[in-house]
Amino acid sequence: MDAIFTCVFIFLLTLLSFLIFMKRDKREEPQKRAKLPPGSLGWPYIGETLQLYSQDPNTFFSTKQKRYGEIFKTHILGCPCVMLASPEAAKFVLVTEAHLFKPTYPKSKERLIGPSALFFHQGDYHIRLRKLVQGSLSLDIIRNLVPHIEAIAVSGSDSWGAGQVINTFHEMKKYSFQVGILATFGHLEAHYKQELNDNYTIVDKGYNSFPTNIPGTSYKKALLARKRLREILGDIISERKEKRLLEKDLLGCLLNSKDKKGEVLTDDQIADNILGVLFAAQDTTASVMTWILKYLHDEPKLLEAVKVYITMLKSVAYA
Repeated sequence: MDAIFTCVFIFLLTLLSFLIFMKRDKREEPQKRAKLPPGSLGWPYIGETLQLYSQDPNTFFSTKQKRYGEIFKTHILGCPCVMLASPEAAKFVLVTEAHLFKPTYPKSKERLIGPSALFFHQGDYHIRLRKLVQGSLSLDIIRNLVPHIEAIAVSGSDSWGAGQVINTFHEMKKYSFQVGILATFGHLEAHYKQELNDNYTIVDKGYNSFPTNIPGTSYKKALLARKRLREILGDIISERKEKRLLEKDLLGCLLNSKDKKGEVLTDDQIADNILGVLFAAQDTTASVMTWILKYLHDEPKLLEAVKVYITMLKSVAYA
């Protein structure tokens, strides 16, 4: 179903883009055009999105890298962009000259996370939200969560049957999501956990799909799941407000925050930032844990050293 809708949608977009392209004014002076890295922008509007989704994304980017080098231009998901494939270039953008760049996301992705999420903003609002997130993850708070995080890990590993083949990265995503729920809401009711997990999984699957509102496509399903997530979070927020508890988890920090004018965050702002934190924490954390497990498996001496260190820490804690 996705493939059929996508092909029809791409055909219509291609036709429309061609008509627009034919009418485009080509009298722009060459000297006024910005100098861009080598690469291809593909078709108008569609760009190279079709090539990206018709193959493994890793193959798409590695092919571009071999052809154009470590820095190249392309056009995907409706956005012209420059891709960086070297540590030096990444450091230039993220560290050395970070003030020259503004972090942005395609609108299709912003709709799934929420426009009020902190990483879509800069300035005072961004600083305020970042401090709130950091405050909810202080050392004292994390220290109190360790036994519960360990329980989640033990429960997850117990589900791996002997001789069963598992996808480590997917299992780590499940684990990081559960820990994220714990850090965000504390001890949440089981039915809320399940509903959040079910709908977030749909959003996650549609996040990198072709952005179209055609019913039945992955992106449309993700939009509907995002709407359900907002309703679920609305119920959780309302219950927390009624109880008037001064919790120190992320939700508590967001609810109890006031800016310089004494204004609190709206429910939409709170919901968007909760989803933003869950999204930002999941893939990166799962990726790191996957590599850690790989190295521990491949290096028995390293694994033994870690076991000794953990045993020592436990003996100190219980002393």
